[in-house]
Amino acid sequence: MRVYHFTEQPYFPAWDHHEGSLRVNLPSGKLDPKVAGDLLHRYYDEWKLCDDLGYDIMLNEHHQTATCMSSAVVIGLSILARETKRARLLVLGYPLGHRTDPLRCAEELAAIDVISRGRLDMGFVKGVPYEFPASNQNPVGVMDRFWEAHDFILKAMTSHGEPFNWEGEYFHYRQVNVWPRPVQQPHPPLWSTTGSKTQAKLLGEKGYVMATLGSGYATRPLQDAYRQGYFAKRGTHAPADRFGYLGLVAVGNNEAEARRRGDMVATYLSSSAIVHVPFRNPPGFLATEEYARMLRGESPPRSYTRDGRPIDMYRASVQDLIDAGILFCGTPDQVTQQITDFCDYCGGMGNLLMMGHAGAMPHDDTVGNLTLFAKEVMPALKAYKQPVTEIAAA
Repeated sequence: MRVYHFTEQPYFPAWDHHEGSLRVNLPSGKLDPKVAGDLLHRYYDEWKLCDDLGYDIMLNEHHQTATCMSSAVVIGLSILARETKRARLLVLGYPLGHRTDPLRCAEELAAIDVISRGRLDMGFVKGVPYEFPASNQNPVGVMDRFWEAHDFILKAMTSHGEPFNWEGEYFHYRQVNVWPRPVQQPHPPLWSTTGSKTQAKLLGEKGYVMATLGSGYATRPLQDAYRQGYFAKRGTHAPADRFGYLGLVAVGNNEAEARRRGDMVATYLSSSAIVHVPFRNPPGFLATEEYARMLRGESPPRSYTRDGRPIDMYRASVQDLIDAGILFCGTPDQVTQQITDFCDYCGGMGNLLMMGHAGAMPHDDTVGNLTLFAKEVMPALKAYKQPVTEIAAA
């Protein structure tokens, strides 16, 4: 199992003064640039520690929010491509449907792969609803734009002869010729995220690494849908390294220390729900079928425990989050057991996207969390024997 460390690089000093929204319309005057600079330097120091401890690294981007100061993820990728030596650099995500210039995307990512000497993992995502006001894009048709941008980027990265033209529905280019071209051939590995079984099956057909984010015990049906698509396309069963899961992690030398850290890491969930109502679900963001299910009251609970008890992940206690497989929290032995039990339930999981820092969690606790996990939990996860789940095409 590979372990990627992830933090959203929050500007938590503004969290107690948000007046009802941490995203889109929170005045930037609430940010002190010097404090932000100190925090960002700290976060990069912690990522460099991760490189030394044996972690891989995950970055993302969000816009106009105090929950995530990474508004241009290519900057973080550029810094870490040079500052780190061995860690894989996963960008999850890179919201293609919001970008107006996929040629620039191809150029940025190819350059990162070259600077890192072939350590980039490309994670293309739809993006959360709150991104649309910032990008000024129409939620209707976002996935059509996404897939055209995706196809263009791969063609741009893999065309090494004469320049080509592109005349699509959304994007138009002449003389496409990406310099420098990526180190990894034919292109860096591809990841994506989803909470939809239909999309999971499509990702399985493509063979991309599928990541689910805090989906807890709703993860297994998504993985099974992926396995069906993978098998239908190849006639073989999907290996565990095709699956990734973002889980919150808090480990301590004793349960009290772990629970204290768990409370701090869980603020990632409670803060993400603080959004002005008009920005939460723009018309056209969800598929028509999903809106119909919501109106009929058929949408399943956001999260639930292994025995089927629903929880509100945005307000749940540490124990509820542990029971739901969203937070792995405890002593090293307890966390190891929680993670491997969850992987067994899901049928195999080759990549753990570990959120080991969130909110106002201080540097000392973050370093302690990361170091203890690396020394006591990671070796057991490396040795963990992944189950092979055999599911034929539906």
